[in-house]
Amino acid sequence: MRDGVTGPRHVWVGQSSAAEAARAVDEAAAGFNLRETCFVLAFVPKGLCLDEVGGALQARLGGLPVFGCTSAGQITPDGYSSDALLLLAFPKAYFRCASVLIEQLRPFSFSAIAAAAERQEVQFQHTAGWNRLALLFTDGLSKQEDLLVSTLETVLPDIPVFGGSAGDGLDFDETFVLQGGRFYKDAALLLIIETSLGFKGFSFDHFQPTDEQLIITGADPEDRLVFEINGAPAAQEYARLVGCARDALSPRIFAENPILVHHKGRYFVRAISDATEDDALSFMAAIDDGVIMTLGRGKEMIETLRTGLDLESTKRERPDFILGFDCVLRRLEVEQRQLSREVSEIFREARVLGFNTYGEQHCGVHMNQTFVGVAFFGPDGPGVL
Repeated sequence: MRDGVTGPRHVWVGQSSAAEAARAVDEAAAGFNLRETCFVLAFVPKGLCLDEVGGALQARLGGLPVFGCTSAGQITPDGYSSDALLLLAFPKAYFRCASVLIEQLRPFSFSAIAAAAERQEVQFQHTAGWNRLALLFTDGLSKQEDLLVSTLETVLPDIPVFGGSAGDGLDFDETFVLQGGRFYKDAALLLIIETSLGFKGFSFDHFQPTDEQLIITGADPEDRLVFEINGAPAAQEYARLVGCARDALSPRIFAENPILVHHKGRYFVRAISDATEDDALSFMAAIDDGVIMTLGRGKEMIETLRTGLDLESTKRERPDFILGFDCVLRRLEVEQRQLSREVSEIFREARVLGFNTYGEQHCGVHMNQTFVGVAFFGPDGPGVL
């Protein structure tokens, strides 16, 4: 027990900030019961040698299935971290798992991906009384998450899919997904999970639409580039709408003034990563010519976070733990507002474990600047809440 907050009972958690891969893996896995573990999730910080991490995981965990990705930050039992190797070991008593590695996202093949997902779902024998969900980890620079999550939503209609795009700090350099001891680029990993635990999926952000609408009048959808908004150079028009000089555009301005798209009865964030020298805007989710979007404005972030994580089962039971996919742009805003300590405390109290992403997937939609989570409850409660 630590400051009145106990750790989760239904997942084992380990972390290490060691700079050497083998030591980090050894420290993070020290408390695991490998004989009773079904699979392990690994969220890998920037700076560790990936080949060495992969080899160390295979050697230390005795060949257990290991999945995960590189991360733009980690959510540990102590809250936010930037250099922690975070390992989550899921016990056989409560979890079963099957995986599909999609090794090539470009060019995107709907038929091949749909067939692979359907085949694995059918071959994965169902355990009576257990319920299924899916986790999706994707190369965060592949720009294929929108097509991928909508495909999976179509072919797995009875399985809720929750996902996060692999990250790499704010460098937007290289991102990878992990299966076994290998890291893959231009790839995605689908985990179909059965659990005896009750679970509840959710997502939230801290933005609300304004009355300011934008029409994309020139774009390259494949590369998520917008050249014109309302018939004007995109960066100049965006700067005018948010009330700043073109030269003042920055990650902070983009984080605090996102663009929203209305879909399935709610607004989702389409974040901007940067502005190019020729006044184009680079987006982190799908865009296209003719799309009507809305400028967003922020709400109170801390209160929104507390409310979003205030979850209970139908028996008024608090989550045992929450697996969280938290956008790196949310973390950037937290740090700029000097709220890291307060946010970390909220995560700690809610037992949130996970990583900072380059994008989030939920309800068949790829989005940004959003927290997507799966809250797991006790095994004696109802299944999908």
